[in-house]
Amino acid sequence: MDEPGFDVVVVGGGPCGSTVSTLIAREGHRVLLLERERFPRYQIGESLLPATVHGICRLLGVSEKVEAAGFTVKRGGTFRWGASPEPWTFAFAASPRFAGPHSTALQVERMRFDQILLDNARATGVDVREEATVTSLLREGDRISGVTWHDSEGVKHQTGARFVVDASGNGSRIHTATGGTRRYSEFFRNLALFGYFRGGKRLPPPNRGNIIAAAFPSGWFWYIPLNDELTSVGAVLLPEALERVRGDRAEALQTLIGECPFIADLLDGVPRVTTGPYGEVRVRKDYSYIQDAFTAPGLVLAGDAACFIDPVFSSGVHLATYSGLLAARSINTVLAGTLTETACMEEYEARYRQEYARFHDFLVAFYDMHQDQHSYFWRAKKVTDHTGTELESFAELVGGGSSGETALTARTTAIQELSQAVQTIDGDTKQVAPDRDLLHTSLARSVTRTGIRLQLQATGDTDDTTPIRPHGLIPTTDGTHWTTPPDQAA
Repeated sequence: MDEPGFDVVVVGGGPCGSTVSTLIAREGHRVLLLERERFPRYQIGESLLPATVHGICRLLGVSEKVEAAGFTVKRGGTFRWGASPEPWTFAFAASPRFAGPHSTALQVERMRFDQILLDNARATGVDVREEATVTSLLREGDRISGVTWHDSEGVKHQTGARFVVDASGNGSRIHTATGGTRRYSEFFRNLALFGYFRGGKRLPPPNRGNIIAAAFPSGWFWYIPLNDELTSVGAVLLPEALERVRGDRAEALQTLIGECPFIADLLDGVPRVTTGPYGEVRVRKDYSYIQDAFTAPGLVLAGDAACFIDPVFSSGVHLATYSGLLAARSINTVLAGTLTETACMEEYEARYRQEYARFHDFLVAFYDMHQDQHSYFWRAKKVTDHTGTELESFAELVGGGSSGETALTARTTAIQELSQAVQTIDGDTKQVAPDRDLLHTSLARSVTRTGIRLQLQATGDTDDTTPIRPHGLIPTTDGTHWTTPPDQAA
C-alpha cells in the first residue's frame, strides 16, 4: 500500500466528485480524487437548474468563475408536450425559492463547466489525479478501506482511506460493493440519440435561452441553445422505437428531426457539427435505475453511481451535486466525531432517495401525453406536498428546490429579494413568449405570499430546522455537517 493517510478517496471528477471532495477538503481533511479521463473531456448533461447555479456553485465558491464563463442564461423551459397542440412556457421565477436573482439557470458546455469545478477542487487542497483508473476496493473485515488504481503509466497503486466515495457515474465498476443490484425502472427504458448543430432558431426574449422539449410519436426531443453558434439536439426514444437507431446514426437523427415539425422548423437549413468534440452523433442508454443500497461501511455511492432518472427535466447535474453535498455532510460529521456513521449515512440515503423519488414519480405522470399543463402542475404539487400554488410547485420541483434546502438557494437581504422578485414578475407578465402566457394569473395571485416567504428565507427562518423523517438529522447553519434538531437534543 502506498500513500497512506487519506481521509477520503473520491472516484470520479465530474460535478458530483468535485462537489463532495471540495466540501470535505475545505474542512481540513485529506482528500484524493481519482479521475479516469484527462480534463477537459466531453460530457452530456448541459442544462443546469437554479439549485446548482445559485446553491451548489455558491457553496463551492465558483459563482464568479461560472458567471465569467459567459454561459447562456435560461429562465425556464418551453414544452410542446401533452394534450395541448400549442407550446407552453414556465419560468423558475414562479417559485418563491428562486425569485429575484435566483430565478435563472444556465446552459453549459460541460467540458468548460466541469473543468471549473475540478480546478476549484484542486485549488481547495484536493489531491487530483487524472488518467487514474480505479479497478477494485480494499477491505478490512466488513469495511471498505481504500482502492486499487492504476495511474496514466499503468503503475498499480493501493491507497487506504477512512471513506471511499463512488462518484464515477453510471459506468461505475465498484457500485455493487454496497450489496444488492441496480433496479431498473420498468417505465423509463429509453435511449437517447444526440448531436450538435451550428446555430438554430431561438425563442423571443426573455426566453431566448430556454431549454425546449418537444414530444413526437417516437419519443421527445431536447433543444438546448448552448450559445449563438451551438445547439445541443437529442431524441429520447421510447422502447418501441429503439430500432430507429440502427444503421447510420447521423442519418437516423436527421430522419427523426424531420418527424418532429417543431424541432425541424428550429433547425431548418442549419448544418450539423461534424468535427471536433461536438462532431459525433452519440447514443446513450438512459435507462433509469436505483441501487438497492447507497452505502456500506466506509463506502458511499453518489450521483449516477447510486441512481439515474430520465433527463426531461435536466435533473442529472442537480442530483449529482446535491448528493455530493449530502455525502460531504455525512462524512464531515463522522470525521468530526459528533454523530455516528450509521445515523449520518441513513440521513444521506433518505434524503437522496427522496429527491430521486420526487422526480421519478412526477415524470411517470408527465409522460401521460393525454394531460394538459395544468394537470402536470397539479401533479407536481401532489408529489412534493407543496403548500403553494400548482405552478409554484412545478417550478420549485423542476428547479431543484423541492427538498426545501436553504443551501440550494443563495440569499441577499429581504428587501433586495422582494424588489427583484416584483421586477421579475412584472417582466414575466409583460414579456413572456406570445405562444403561451401561463404566468400572469398564477403569479399575480401569489405576489403577496411570495414576498412573505422571501423575507422569511432571507432571515434564515426556513424548513431546514425540521427533519424529513422521525428522528432524522438537519443540516448545520453553514450546510457542511449534520446535527440533531433542537427538540431532540439531549
